[in-house]
Amino acid sequence: MTMSSAQTKRTGRRPGATETRDQIAVAARSSFAELGYERASLRRIAAAAGVDPALIAHFYGSKEELFREVMALPPAIADAFARLADGPRETVGRRLAELIVGGLENPASRAIVLGRIRSASTHPDAAALVRELVSDDLVRLASALTDDRPETRAVLVGSQLVGIAIARYVVVVEPLASMSPSEVVDVLAPAFQRYLVEPLTP
Repeated sequence: MTMSSAQTKRTGRRPGATETRDQIAVAARSSFAELGYERASLRRIAAAAGVDPALIAHFYGSKEELFREVMALPPAIADAFARLADGPRETVGRRLAELIVGGLENPASRAIVLGRIRSASTHPDAAALVRELVSDDLVRLASALTDDRPETRAVLVGSQLVGIAIARYVVVVEPLASMSPSEVVDVLAPAFQRYLVEPLTP
């Protein structure tokens, strides 16, 4: 017996475990984004990942735990949200628009956003994740910019985010669906700027 095979046998580690876990995560994000929480069964996710359903329980536990883990925002996006208030106040709307549109144009992060939105109406964990985005990230951003109704401002930005995600990537409403990412940013930036820092009433 070779040293490497002996070490593998002693540790009990499965060859390719990390790759298998990642395959399950990718398949789960895609299924949740396309079908929502209720219809995205573990059997369907396992088939898409090319694994036995028992491996999902092995790596992630329950379906609820799988959903919460794979539907978390990527660290790069979460960190970018946290840094938005550090830049110039007069450009925060455009920088937020660029961050949101950039995230939605990326298939991996778009699957997370759409998975949350599609699932929110049918599962409390998904609804909680959508509320967390508004109550934590967006309220924190709005509060750092102004003390004038930050919660209301965060909800307005969040509703715009959900609307754009559904109209552009799910329902495929024209002409929005055919606009370039830069055009979408140009449209969203003034609205975000007003929601975040400008007076909400005349």
